[in-house]
Amino acid sequence: MFLALSRFKVSNDMQDEVASAFLSRPHLVDSTQGFIDMEVYRPHDDDAEFWLLTRWTDEDSFQNWHRSEAHHASHKGIPKGLKLDPKATFVRYFTKLTD
Repeated sequence: MFLALSRFKVSNDMQDEVASAFLSRPHLVDSTQGFIDMEVYRPHDDDAEFWLLTRWTDEDSFQNWHRSEAHHASHKGIPKGLKLDPKATFVRYFTKLTD
């Protein structure tokens, strides 16, 4: 299993709009080969921060999605005018250890 974990922080008080955008997302990724699921979290102590976790069967499936037109189309719901704190934005990739 392959995980992509993204963290970003809204810097212009649009966190409620971002949360609404995630809740009403178009679900374009849901039928993508290799996609398992997606979860979005906000820490209790900072509602401007978001953590996005996607699970995939393998890294190639994730990379194919990330390069696809559907991936770019899925971002059309991002609220206009949104600004992120570049110092609080990152993506990490993980592979599950199996025996």
